[in-house]
Amino acid sequence: MSTQQNGPGLQVAIEGAVATVEIRNPARRNAMTPDMWRALPPLLDRIEADPAVRVLVLTGANGSFCAGADIGDLDELLDAGDASVAVAAEERLAAFAKPTVAAIEGPCIGGGCQLAVACDLRIASAGARFGVPPAKLGLVYPTPTTRRLVQLIGPAATKFLIFTGELIGAERAAAMGLVDEVVAVDGFAERVAALTATIASRSQLSVVATKDVVRMVAAGEVDPARLAQWHGLVRASGDAAEGVAAFGERRTPDFGWVLPADRPTTGD
Repeated sequence: MSTQQNGPGLQVAIEGAVATVEIRNPARRNAMTPDMWRALPPLLDRIEADPAVRVLVLTGANGSFCAGADIGDLDELLDAGDASVAVAAEERLAAFAKPTVAAIEGPCIGGGCQLAVACDLRIASAGARFGVPPAKLGLVYPTPTTRRLVQLIGPAATKFLIFTGELIGAERAAAMGLVDEVVAVDGFAERVAALTATIASRSQLSVVATKDVVRMVAAGEVDPARLAQWHGLVRASGDAAEGVAAFGERRTPDFGWVLPADRPTTGD
């Protein structure tokens, strides 16, 4: 299934268990307009509620991930600060319950980095370029994004990216921990498809619970009641029994747990 988008916007395609959200604003190297930022949270709500979707891929059209916020619309974002539509979109993406993969080609700059670091994994083509340029414009990068960068790559690397505003290549981004894997341009689409197929084939109870637990651990706010709910689902869901049986029978497991059915609700 796909949803076509004319002009700047977000295009959705669902193939099997993988939903792909494509950023489209080719005249601006897929820079995000305020309307695009506003459109992302409700779009994510719909995708998250679809029990057939197990993995979300965020990417950009025509070999560019996202060149940031459209500078022609910058005043709206500046006036709102950390309450901007861009931060709201980033926070909703970070809170997406299912695994998310940023598939990055070409520029991933400013607002593009906001979106990329809000995903669980970042796969980059060898030609991808990364930059955080607010110091070139006299801006302050959003606090949630800065926090995620510090958690991901550490304080010093975060300062380097923001202080200098310099573009770095995919290999250097991987070396500092900003990117999880760098793939040759020719095999990029195939690698993203293989990775997402692997994740989709795993127990979604294991994957979604792990995402939630990692979030709690990173925030230093582990909720024992929420952990108990997840562990209680191990037997109740049937996924553990299916996994053990499939291992013994040397076959591919058919895991049945889906997010909307019995997601733990304790915590935020």
